[in-house]
Amino acid sequence: MKSLEVRVPHGLSPEEVRRRLDTALVHAQKEYEEEDRMRVRLAVMGMNFDGRIEILVEEVLVSLELPGMAGLFAARIRDGIQEKLGGLVGSQEA
Repeated sequence: MKSLEVRVPHGLSPEEVRRRLDTALVHAQKEYEEEDRMRVRLAVMGMNFDGRIEILVEEVLVSLELPGMAGLFAARIRDGIQEKLGGLVGSQEA
C-alpha cells in the first residue's frame, strides 16, 4: 500500500477549520481520535481508503493509505484533495 500526504495551507482558526470539515463530512463515517484529528474511511470505486485529517496551526494535513492500483493515481488524488479542501478552508495557495 502506498501512503499519500496532502498539506493545504489555511488562515483560519482550528475551530473554524473543524466546523467546516464537520459540515462537509456530515454524511461521511468518521471517528474522532483527538480534538484536532479525525480518522476517515472511504470507499471509492470498490477500493477502501483509510486515513486521517489533522488540523495544524497553518495547514490541514490529509494522510491516506492508497490501496493497490490507486497508487498509480496518487498525483491526481493529491490534486483533487488540494482543490476541494483548499476551497473549503480558504487556502491562500493558488
